[in-house]
Amino acid sequence: MASGNQKGNPLLRVVGGSQTSRHADSTSAKRDVEWSIFMARAQAGDGEAYRRLLTEITPYLRLLVGRHHRSPQDVEDTIQDILLTIHSVRQIYDPTRPFTPWLVAISRRRIIDRLRQQGRSARRETPLNEDHETIADAETNLETRADGRSVREAVEKLPPGQREAVTLLKLQEMSLKEAADQSGMSIAALKVATHRALKSLRAILGKGDIT
Repeated sequence: MASGNQKGNPLLRVVGGSQTSRHADSTSAKRDVEWSIFMARAQAGDGEAYRRLLTEITPYLRLLVGRHHRSPQDVEDTIQDILLTIHSVRQIYDPTRPFTPWLVAISRRRIIDRLRQQGRSARRETPLNEDHETIADAETNLETRADGRSVREAVEKLPPGQREAVTLLKLQEMSLKEAADQSGMSIAALKVATHRALKSLRAILGKGDIT
């Protein structure tokens, strides 16, 4: 009888919903604190904390990016862009501030970048994007004064084709057409090389080489 009253009582349903919401908020807050701690340790050179942070935020990013992209390839490419941006600007993160809003702000910029690229491609009725594939915000450029050395060292470890592609497109911020003209590579080859380079950089930078 009590069970039936509880199911039919809208007040009890609201109370139960509030309890669920509070539990979710508590879980999110706990997760945010943990990620802030991992980032602070990463800033101090703790490679293991950095690897754990990247591992934990990737599923979260996949859900976030998946709301805006249907293609699994676009989702993964956007995640790679986000992770590389996080690495390049991690030293400017303030550990006293919540981590998740900082992460979401970076993610939204990269999501918007790729959506804009897709929009330009659609208007040109071509599967290739010949416009700039760069990080527009100055504070989120691949190369920052905080850790430009580590990024350059990581880039130097790439195979020649990948190194040239990521240098022209990400570091020098050329358009695909400009990079193709300078390198002699086709636009399609540049896109493939850049995608592979970003995955390789994530692996290199996630091994603790974050000095």
